[in-house]
Amino acid sequence: MGIVAPRGTFDIMPDDAGLWQFVEGLVRETFEKCGYREIRTPMFEHTELFERGVGSTTDIVEKEMYTFKDRGGRLITLRPEGTAPAVRAFVEHGLASRALPAKLYYMGPMFRYERPQAGRYRQFHQFGMEVMGAAGPEADAEVIAVPLEIFRAMGIQDVVVNLNSIGCPSCKPAYRQRLQEAYAPVLGRLCPSCKSRYDRNPLRLLDCKSEECRAALPEPPTIFGQLCPECSAHFDGLRRLLDKLGVGYVINPRLVRGLDYYTKTTFEYNVGGIGSQDAIGGGGRYDGLVEECGGPPTPGVGVACGMERCVLAAQANAADQEYQAGMDVFIVSLGEAARERAFELAHGMRREGLAVDFDMIGRGLKAQMRYADKMRARFVAILGDDELATGEATVKDMSTGEQTRIAQAELAACVRRQ
Repeated sequence: MGIVAPRGTFDIMPDDAGLWQFVEGLVRETFEKCGYREIRTPMFEHTELFERGVGSTTDIVEKEMYTFKDRGGRLITLRPEGTAPAVRAFVEHGLASRALPAKLYYMGPMFRYERPQAGRYRQFHQFGMEVMGAAGPEADAEVIAVPLEIFRAMGIQDVVVNLNSIGCPSCKPAYRQRLQEAYAPVLGRLCPSCKSRYDRNPLRLLDCKSEECRAALPEPPTIFGQLCPECSAHFDGLRRLLDKLGVGYVINPRLVRGLDYYTKTTFEYNVGGIGSQDAIGGGGRYDGLVEECGGPPTPGVGVACGMERCVLAAQANAADQEYQAGMDVFIVSLGEAARERAFELAHGMRREGLAVDFDMIGRGLKAQMRYADKMRARFVAILGDDELATGEATVKDMSTGEQTRIAQAELAACVRRQ
């Protein structure tokens, strides 16, 4: 076998690209009608951005980042997530001095060195939205609710919203201490990563993927009895807003997400039918991240969703849906002179806004008709010696089989009327 794609990556082939384009178009349309504007950040950043923003005790920073030195000796990392780069751009370009909140969205590839499996790749794609400059629970509720509209439009059903609060710098330290007290008796049974995080950041123990650790850890104490008045009021307000929207949710005290920048709200979407990697997205509030990246104190909240997992879920829920756009016209040509005329007609009709293709390799009539059917052409226009002599084309409606003769100059207008 020749050269193959690196492990943990995959090609999106033409038969699958239609679904991806459908998802991408749906994401853009949904976000933009809610007032979000697209941001495109580099696919690599200075490593410090993720060490400071994502957190040095996270799996992403400790185990999963693709980090290298460039020729100038600078540490560079392929972006493993989209929020920290968006915040870096927000600070670098002075968006805090413009009208707030800044409502941004993005789509693109991310990179993490993980064990490949269904729905988990080393190069993967995310779409996400960020709100910077809004401290109230309305922003949290919006970033939870809007992706649900995208899932619904994709045909993804039975999405479960897991919801939690992890407090703020005022109330989180007391909760960390409670976690340490609860987990001290089982510390010796935990994996090396959890043992090292026990003192540095015990919340990370809740995010460990090891089955042995998850079995050893007792049910965590909930934070809700120790939330400060501000965090408690914020969480109550968020729940009221979700209730008003009819968004169901499950309170999950284990949900801390895999990033250290979260404060207050964390949430995750889970869906069945796609295997063990059933989280298709999630996010939370990150009120200290803009300041950590060198900007002014600015509240923020965001969400990111994995496009591969969304595609898997869409296929599981609507396996027979067709996403390929198809062609308006395929021009069948019989002979060299007809092929040249087909080339000329196709390019002219494309300039008039139609999707048109033609035979380039000199196949026979039956082979061209089979190809037109495979390309899902609505109409076939046949050119032979007789059609060239009269300036006409024999047009076949592929859905009904009906054939008629039409002047070549009228082809585009005729197809548009159908």
